[in-house]
Amino acid sequence: MKATDLVPSALIGAVASARSMTPMATLATARLAGGKTPGHLVLLDHPLFKFGALAMGVGELFGDKMKSAPDRTVFLGLLARVMSAGIAGGALAPRGKEKVGAAVAVATAVPLAYLTLAGRKRAMAAIGQTRSGLIEDALIVAAGAAVVALTVRGRR
Repeated sequence: MKATDLVPSALIGAVASARSMTPMATLATARLAGGKTPGHLVLLDHPLFKFGALAMGVGELFGDKMKSAPDRTVFLGLLARVMSAGIAGGALAPRGKEKVGAAVAVATAVPLAYLTLAGRKRAMAAIGQTRSGLIEDALIVAAGAAVVALTVRGRR
């Protein structure tokens, strides 16, 4: 295994740092479209997981714009990032290296959650919560989709 084999796991961890449910939603979308991930996780084939992940991903995008939305670094926010990054990082790692991929994704997601929160707060001060959230959504959803699409490409 080359170190570059874990780049998709690290990148999906970065995505999870800003939007905890986006990694799972992008994986679910890829699986619904018939894509296969390098890492093998039975959970990804369960219909409840696929549709639940999509619903939670969409829900998070709406919920993030609410004034009452908690910071991503509160305990439950970090827990969601750990779980989502771990599952997605394992799925995007080479077969047999799922645990390493999960660890890389989590190790990326947690510290970056603090950095992405600081950036978001600065953006909120400059352009407001909704506008900054929509821009962050566009960037993070596009990044998550790109990471997953490039990793599952050719594995159909």
